Amino acid sequence: MSVKYVPVQWNRFKWGYDALLLIGTGLFLWIFIDLAPGVLSHERPINPQIHNARAFGACAFVMLTVILCIGPLSRLDRRFLPLLYNRRHFGVLTAMVALTHFYFILNWYFAFSPVDKFEAVLSANTNYDRVSGFPFEIFGVFALMSLLVLSTTSHDFWMKFLTPPVWKRLHYLIYPTYAAVVAHVMLGTLQDQQDQGLTVIVVVSAILVATLHIAAALKERVTPPQTSGWLRVGPAADIADGRALIALLPGGDRVAVFRHGDKLSAIANACAHQNGPLGEGRILNCFVTCPWHGFQYDVTNGRSPAPFTEKIPTYNLRVDEGVVFVDPDPNAPGTFVPPVISPLAERVS
Repeated sequence: MSVKYVPVQWNRFKWGYDALLLIGTGLFLWIFIDLAPGVLSHERPINPQIHNARAFGACAFVMLTVILCIGPLSRLDRRFLPLLYNRRHFGVLTAMVALTHFYFILNWYFAFSPVDKFEAVLSANTNYDRVSGFPFEIFGVFALMSLLVLSTTSHDFWMKFLTPPVWKRLHYLIYPTYAAVVAHVMLGTLQDQQDQGLTVIVVVSAILVATLHIAAALKERVTPPQTSGWLRVGPAADIADGRALIALLPGGDRVAVFRHGDKLSAIANACAHQNGPLGEGRILNCFVTCPWHGFQYDVTNGRSPAPFTEKIPTYNLRVDEGVVFVDPDPNAPGTFVPPVISPLAERVS
């Protein structure tokens, strides 16, 4: 456990973000538990313990759906980016809500089981050879264990310890987790419902998640035309002062082309701390600040200001007829690249 990592610092935005998460979760549970029982139709009356379990289960499903929508929405529309910056807090809270759902289930349905309660969850129903009555519990257990793993490893230490590529692959587990939750709900809870409204909600939610991811993927797969091996980024006039245009490179990485005053510079879009999107940050005094955790880099050389030692790759630029092109081959992290004069500045002078 000697791997060095830099802990994330709290700020006003994080406190506000987490406060809204807690308030929203509390409101959902309050409405479901106290206000909505009269409009929820069941095949037979249910007791408060089961109703509470369903409240927390429904809350976890809605939260996980929102989490999986935030990523593609932020790629389709930058206005959703603030929701992305602390999404892992959302995930940790979702795991806690799902664990509470499991607690209610475990201590009601299996409270008097002749075998251990945890063993009974997996052994009470073994009808794996049929669709009707399929042991949906196995999907719920898988989803809960996955959420606990993802929330536990969301801490900065695990990003540094596992390395970003391994950490990223591990967190792709969120997709089979969501599929397991959908299967768990469809095969389990919905069997006791007369009203098919909940069925529609689950199906629409799953379709929404899939559609948003497909739309975001198609948008990013649009390959801009290239000139002599250089990648077209876009018109220089589209780059606001202190801001950046982000382009997808052939290898899958992203480059951020910034304008600072009358000059253009290009650096890697991924922050060295936790792969935060530098291209969504802003330049102040030639340093771009990562919107996730505040790490800074000089856009001309990709280096953090002293005494910090983080470095990221830089890229060579050219401007042809007002259009910015970038060499897709990165320079070594920390390499100085002379800024390119913006054509806007040339017209003014």
